[in-house]
Amino acid sequence: MSNYNTLTLEEQNGVATLALNRPDAANALNVELARELMQAAIAVSESNSIRALIVTGNGKLFCAGGDIQAFAEAGDQVGSVIKEITAYLHAAISRLTRMNAPVIVAVNGAAAGAGFSLALIGDIVLAAESAKFTMAYTGIGASPDGSSSYFLPRLIGLRRTQELMLTNRRLTAAEAADWGMVTRAVADDELMAEANKLAAQLAAGPRLSHGVVKKLLASTFNESLETQMELESQGIAAVMNTADGREGIEAFKAKRKPEFKL
Repeated sequence: MSNYNTLTLEEQNGVATLALNRPDAANALNVELARELMQAAIAVSESNSIRALIVTGNGKLFCAGGDIQAFAEAGDQVGSVIKEITAYLHAAISRLTRMNAPVIVAVNGAAAGAGFSLALIGDIVLAAESAKFTMAYTGIGASPDGSSSYFLPRLIGLRRTQELMLTNRRLTAAEAADWGMVTRAVADDELMAEANKLAAQLAAGPRLSHGVVKKLLASTFNESLETQMELESQGIAAVMNTADGREGIEAFKAKRKPEFKL
């Protein structure tokens, strides 16, 4: 796929792996990384061949959040720099969460600030046992970005979110799993193997159905019961009236494993 300076993006057998690649800077988000993350998210979401995506970080950390050195260098223009970074970051998150292909986030190390926020966007989140999570924003007089004020209360509730955002409490991977913030914690040396195994399983599944699942769950806290059921009705009717839907029915009748193509 396209060449990037601050991340890597590779695709094999329907699975794409996007890795933040500023290990010497703790994979911190500067303007370039945020912009390339948006560009990669657009590329992945527009691809007809990608059926699952893994998001991770290269090096020892997942992502330390915003690049504080870049903020310092911006001086009086720091507000403008942050607005540019968040414009790219938020566009990337929107594309990744709304595309049909499931997103697996493999948190390989510490996730702080915007890195914490980025870890939350996965449809499935695997965390290395050594990973740590902290909001960190108020520690430098900042406030959350990167979708955490949307996802975190939905995942763990308001009270726990308040504690994390106001006190910057640090969670272990095991605690994050216990709270329901990540899907599960896995041994450090098994993280990517588990992520790839899960991605291969999802890539073999019905991408359009996965997309409907993602859309339904994204709307569930905002719609009435009747509206949500109507969205369910429209979604299942639409996907069952496709070649994949017909394949699923035929495979069930023939007692064989379906081969989804769309």
